Amino acid sequence: MFERFFVSKDKMLILIFVLIALPLFTQCQSSNITSQNSKDENLVTHPSWSVNTTIYEVNVRQYTPEGTFKAFSSSLPKLKEMGIGILWFMPINPIGLLNRKGSLGSYYSVQDYTAVNPEFGTLEDFKSVVKQAHDLGMRVIIDWVANHTSWDNVWTKTHPDFFTKDRNGKFFPPVADWADVIDLNYDNKELWNYMRDAMKFWIEECGIDGFRCDVAEMVPLEFWKWVRPQLDAIRPIFMLAEGNLPELHQAFDMTYNWQLKDLFVNCAKGNKSANDFYEYFKKEKSEYPTDSYRMVFTSNHDENTWHGTDRERFGDAAETFAVLTCLVPGMPLVYSGQEAGLNKRLNFFEKDLINWDDNVMRNYYALLFKTKKENKALWNGAEGGELQKISVNDGNVFAFIRERDNNKIISIFNLSREMKQVTITSSKLEGAYKNLFTDSSVLLNTQYQLTLEPWGYRVFIK
Repeated sequence: MFERFFVSKDKMLILIFVLIALPLFTQCQSSNITSQNSKDENLVTHPSWSVNTTIYEVNVRQYTPEGTFKAFSSSLPKLKEMGIGILWFMPINPIGLLNRKGSLGSYYSVQDYTAVNPEFGTLEDFKSVVKQAHDLGMRVIIDWVANHTSWDNVWTKTHPDFFTKDRNGKFFPPVADWADVIDLNYDNKELWNYMRDAMKFWIEECGIDGFRCDVAEMVPLEFWKWVRPQLDAIRPIFMLAEGNLPELHQAFDMTYNWQLKDLFVNCAKGNKSANDFYEYFKKEKSEYPTDSYRMVFTSNHDENTWHGTDRERFGDAAETFAVLTCLVPGMPLVYSGQEAGLNKRLNFFEKDLINWDDNVMRNYYALLFKTKKENKALWNGAEGGELQKISVNDGNVFAFIRERDNNKIISIFNLSREMKQVTITSSKLEGAYKNLFTDSSVLLNTQYQLTLEPWGYRVFIK
């Protein structure tokens, strides 16, 4: 098995040194790997105002007949009344003309990073909206498209070296289907400076409070880690990544909870049970930093346009999942029109006005967001209560407790199309509560029985 070999005295000394040093080297390497994989490494510090807030995605084009900042501003008091804390504006920059999709183009085909889309108004109009939102106690973040630009972006003329090129020296899209945009090249570090300066412009000039960063995982994480402290140096900002990788929390406050959205979709189809939800939150707790924020949602501009309305995807469970997003760990998102029961897929490249005739969900959101604001059990990140499983007699019933500093929420959801006779059991149930939606008093013991209609739910607060 082993061959005989001969080594000189000098080589023997070297070999002995290597054999002694190798365990120490391996130990150091192991230590480094552990550090790099630590889920709590380099976690950002969240702005204090974000701890118990909610987020609302603003589609300016489709919000009003005018489709302008000025017209949208009249809705700010209603959004404040509904309990919205953060307004996320879809991209407000001018849209490229070259290779444009549709007559109005995609918001995500940016022609100029430091200008305003004239379709929406002027820079002064946007500043006015930001000021009005701030006066009402709301914050404003804007969509930032750092991965790609329009084919006629101003940089294609002034800095063509900022772009990725093919073997023929031509610009090309980052994804074949994204034919209206071209890829930026982050190997060029000068691009980093220009992108940073463009981001700083909106903070310094308009007073915005942060960014939602489009396809954040397609931009090097090192760029985000490099730029974040420079933006925070102006004032503490909030950053949302369109991505779900845990390591994004080294630079971002919040990531997309696509995993939970997918659970909703599969549960509505009858392919998932309550146990899948328990397992998911257990896995999330182990993989994500303790103080990470996850954005929970049933819809957004992508889901609505490309995958369907809540009614199309969830059927009779649409309301159930909307309520659930406000009670599980994470920050709930409302997309423009969801409070009015948005019942159509909004066209992405054309004018397609939201129908505001119905406000079916507005009161639900208002009550849930008020509760989130006041009840620490529902706060974001480490400031909120962990999701604790409640023993239940039916595998299609998702029941859990969240508690923090004498605040407690008990949530019970029937995740099926069948009527359920439910028994929940836990020593933590005992106490006097309020039914969140009826305001009636409820006294619970260690065991509680109730009947839940298909996709029905009960929420008790303390």
